[in-house]
Amino acid sequence: MNARNALIRTVLAVVVIAPGCRSSAAQEQKTSKNVPPPSASIESLNIQGGDAALPPISDSAIDVDSPFRQSLFRNGFALRWINTVRYAQNTLQAPVPTDQQVYVGEYPFEGGMTNPILTWDLRQVGLKHAQFDVSGVWQWVSWEPAGPKTFGLWTLYLYKEFGRDRVEIKAGYNSNDIEFVGMQVGGSTASGVQGVYAVLPYEVGMAFFPLPAPQLNLKLNATHRTYLKFGLQRSLDAAGGPATEARNHTGLRFAPHGDKLLTISEAGFRRPSSGSTHAVWFRTGYMHNSTQYMNFTSGRYELGNHAAFALMDAQITKSSQEHPERGLYVGISAMTAASQFNAYDRYFEARLYKLAPFAGRPQDVASLVSTYTGFSKTLTDSLVASGARVWRNSGSVTGSYNFHLAPGNYLSVGLSYVHGPAIKPRTDDALTFAAVYTVFF
Repeated sequence: MNARNALIRTVLAVVVIAPGCRSSAAQEQKTSKNVPPPSASIESLNIQGGDAALPPISDSAIDVDSPFRQSLFRNGFALRWINTVRYAQNTLQAPVPTDQQVYVGEYPFEGGMTNPILTWDLRQVGLKHAQFDVSGVWQWVSWEPAGPKTFGLWTLYLYKEFGRDRVEIKAGYNSNDIEFVGMQVGGSTASGVQGVYAVLPYEVGMAFFPLPAPQLNLKLNATHRTYLKFGLQRSLDAAGGPATEARNHTGLRFAPHGDKLLTISEAGFRRPSSGSTHAVWFRTGYMHNSTQYMNFTSGRYELGNHAAFALMDAQITKSSQEHPERGLYVGISAMTAASQFNAYDRYFEARLYKLAPFAGRPQDVASLVSTYTGFSKTLTDSLVASGARVWRNSGSVTGSYNFHLAPGNYLSVGLSYVHGPAIKPRTDDALTFAAVYTVFF
């Protein structure tokens, strides 16, 4: 209860302080309400402050210079709409009955998502370097554990920069999977099936798309490309995504009973590529949840769930001086979580990927990712004792290619060989084909 009250007081403080900032900034605002200042760019209305980013607004199926886009922009708005369809299937064995599958693709998997996003540049009301964001989501999946199925709120937050962008604050409802850790290959949400993502941060309660949670995130941009990030988030349900959605269909419930406070901290160094330097991004952090989780050893709900992470990506070649971000990259990830509370307690990843793999395909991405996932010894020992046949760990290799087909249109295809695709039962290895098609309007 104390943790929940602390989160409520902190969010309220931001809401109270923000109008004062707006008032002082309004005295400096000289431009007409319906005319953006000369330095304004529609790209400033993209999602700000996260570890991952959406593609540029100019990369859209709707022309950025169209009357629709420009009429909204003159009033400080941007409306985006993202549609995604997914498919996955194991190619080594015949599909199992739908009620017997234990991993994605063991029976042919389909999924669909639509996500409208409205952002508003608050300089229109005198608040500089600030943004209001609201969005919804509808998601359907053919297998609920890979979901959940949902229809409701995704984001509802205020973002504000202070001190010449040295301090960034984001408060409201959001998903932290694009705010912390940075697991997306190349740092973009358009990567589709690029990579095999660890579930450890989500096990520990971090909000992930399409499930939002009330939160307050603070980022301090220090000198020499270093930064510190801190997050206070109401935890997702300890039983996972489907249980979270079942208790909170709209996403608007502030504090469902039993969901306590998740704290997240991250420190990093992030240097973009330039004509004289290669890109480097290192980040490490820790998260702790004050929600009670089932302890596999005692069989009781107890406190103490936590996870730690460290990731690094480095550019090793550049294929264009005019576009220095293009080239070959390597990356590694290491994560751990409390084994007495989490089924997956270790994750290691090595990745090799190239932005613009061919001169004629400057916006494609090719990747090769290898992973190792450790399963909780506490959990697997108890399953073996009850007579179950289990895997103790899982390894995978994934090759994928992300085609930029046209403005706003992405097709990602990948093939993954997975040894130990589920904890139980001890199923055969899988060779899973996956495809994701996304359109950004």
